[in-house]
Amino acid sequence: MEEININIKKKEYHNNKINQSHKAIENFNLKIPKGEFCSIVGPSGCGKTTLLNLICGLDKSLEGEINFGKNKNLENINIAYMFQTPRLLPWLSVVQNVEVVLNKKKINSNSEEILSLMGLKKFLDYYPNKLSGGMQRRVALARSFASEPELLIMDEPFTSLDEPVANLLRKMLVEIWTKRPTTIIFVTHDIKEAIFLSDRIVFLSKSPAKVLKDLKINSPRPRNIENKDIEKIKNDILLKNSTILEGEI
Repeated sequence: MEEININIKKKEYHNNKINQSHKAIENFNLKIPKGEFCSIVGPSGCGKTTLLNLICGLDKSLEGEINFGKNKNLENINIAYMFQTPRLLPWLSVVQNVEVVLNKKKINSNSEEILSLMGLKKFLDYYPNKLSGGMQRRVALARSFASEPELLIMDEPFTSLDEPVANLLRKMLVEIWTKRPTTIIFVTHDIKEAIFLSDRIVFLSKSPAKVLKDLKINSPRPRNIENKDIEKIKNDILLKNSTILEGEI
């Protein structure tokens, strides 16, 4: 997969019962290079999840175009999607929940290896109801990387977790992404999280969504989310872009 080119003239929802429509996205243009970690920040209801669903093909109704380079389309791109909830299959063990996305050739070599990277080697035969919320997210994260996706879409995957647990998962995400590079589109409301994780942050407007600000994060890696430098970058972003972002995040 080459860079992702997103050109959406309009994405609109229609309610035929009351003869009304809602414009979720309009005049939206964005390019995401191969291998980039791009975070998307925007207010609730602005169309972030709609955008993700359009990119991965869960929703194909739009005026515009999303392409992935020459001779590449959704049918021949390996995409993984990590949601706000782990979405583990309760009747499958930890290792089986990862294997479910793998073909037979990769099951033995890949599933246990990636679960070990997530610190879950001792829990391969456990079922989801025996795991904490944080451990369930680790399984979901392992499953997302196990299929070696060309594009990983993440929709607020660490929401509702206690901050120490969320920070551990953020660190694990960066570590596994460094070892298994891929293009990541990550939606969040947390600017500090976005700074820690990302190469770049794209700020969206209220609905209908458009790009308000596109910022590169030049802080060297590895980063420490507890470091004062992260907080300083956050404050600088808010201060320098207060007029643009006011009321939008």
